[in-house]
This record gives sequence, structure tokens and C-alpha cells, in this order.
Amino acid sequence: MIVQMEHYLVVSALMFFIGVYGFISRKNMIAVLISLELMLNAVEINFSVFNRYLYPERLEGMFFTLFGIAITAAETAVALAIIINVYRHIGDINIRKMNKLKD
Repeated sequence: MIVQMEHYLVVSALMFFIGVYGFISRKNMIAVLISLELMLNAVEINFSVFNRYLYPERLEGMFFTLFGIAITAAETAVALAIIINVYRHIGDINIRKMNKLKD
């Protein structure tokens, strides 16, 4: 059974919109970070799929995907460091309490 391009794109779109919903609706900073990671993974799936189906002899999409994974890992490390510092300062990682940092 051959998987068509549309199947990959449907999975990617579902992942992206689930990430958008989680990003908008969550109050916990860790959940927001996970939603953001889900959206970035959906974009990386699109890079790979379009590379495979449009230009199978080239590897630009795969390089963009690897670059995206590296950027995602660095972004996660920085975000977790920020979340840890916010928790140490406030004692909670609820986004609604971020206005306490202004004091």
C-alpha cells in the first residue's frame, strides 16, 4: 500500500491545528511549549513530504527538516530555562500570573 501525499498533509494539518488549539487554550507554560513543539513538528513533516514528492532527487527539504529539529531543540532548552527561572521567581508556571514579573 502506497501512502499518498495527501495523507501526510492531513496528519500534518491535524498536528498543526491541535498545536494551535493547545497554544491558545492552555494556561500552563509547559503545555504551551509542548503545543509549540507540535506545530513545529508539523512544519517539519511538510518539509520532508514536499521534498520527497516534488524533488525526490534533491535533499533540500531534508536539510531544512534537520535544521528545524536543531532550532527546535535549542528553542526548547531556552524556553525550559526561562520557565525554571519564572517558577523560581513566582512559584507557579501559570501564564495568567505573568504580570507579577512587572513588579
